Amino acid sequence: MVGATSAYSMVAAKSVDEIAIIDVNKKIVVSQVMDLQHSVPSWGYSKVKVGTYNDVKNSDVVVVTCGAAQKPGETRLDLIAKNSLIIKDIMPKIFKANPKVTVVMVTNPVDILTYQAIKMFPSKKKQILGTGTILDSARLRFLLGEKLHINPSSIHAYIVGEHGDSELPLWSAVSIGNAGIEKFGLKENDKKELFENARNAAYAIIEGKQATYYAIAAGVEKLVFTILGDKRTVMPVSHFIEGQYGIKDVCLSLPAVVGKGGVIQTVDLDISVEEKRLLNSSAKTLKKMCKKV
Repeated sequence: MVGATSAYSMVAAKSVDEIAIIDVNKKIVVSQVMDLQHSVPSWGYSKVKVGTYNDVKNSDVVVVTCGAAQKPGETRLDLIAKNSLIIKDIMPKIFKANPKVTVVMVTNPVDILTYQAIKMFPSKKKQILGTGTILDSARLRFLLGEKLHINPSSIHAYIVGEHGDSELPLWSAVSIGNAGIEKFGLKENDKKELFENARNAAYAIIEGKQATYYAIAAGVEKLVFTILGDKRTVMPVSHFIEGQYGIKDVCLSLPAVVGKGGVIQTVDLDISVEEKRLLNSSAKTLKKMCKKV
């Protein structure tokens, strides 16, 4: 559902010229492609087809959404064993077809699988990035907008660290119309509630409809558009950390400049001592989980 909805988002946004969908389930992929093709006349024109790894040869971006879905009661980390085997199988096929392609990891647990892919191909660490906390940050921005009656597009706010239970909000870096969050009278209890609602949103949605796909698909479309157009946009993507805030040899989300080829450069923010502590704690959690891959 995430892959198909991401493809639909890209068709609707007219952000790509061609989409080739690869899936082991041939019956589903043919049906998904037909349904997407029939939406094209209403939006503009993007070619959509059933793909093979030969299509990777002429692709600028590969989006990896395959894998087992998160079930009610499961954490993203519970998916490690199932989905790491899939990544081990597909990554060599991707880079054999096209060594220069940029790979966007979406499959969960995204930080661990992004790290796994980079460890398999360390020379391509800038080309491999995960959606990370793009969705979590969007949820926080939406909730802040609702609380403050401000358009979320005017709110800059990041959730960082693991895309999962150990993530944290960077309240010290929140900016609304170039003003800090302290200017808007939010109490600590308000901040705590907003963050908890953002962090736990996936569990609530999965309980209600078994999967989340609209919001993450919107994030995937924005990320792909940013890469294809070399937009040099700052986004909280999961990428290989090499010393920021005392953290290294792990993939987690921090703001980075994204453009053609993947991660262009990192962005160092002035964050609080407590935020640094929580970020390092999140990194330790992920490192423990990486050992299970």
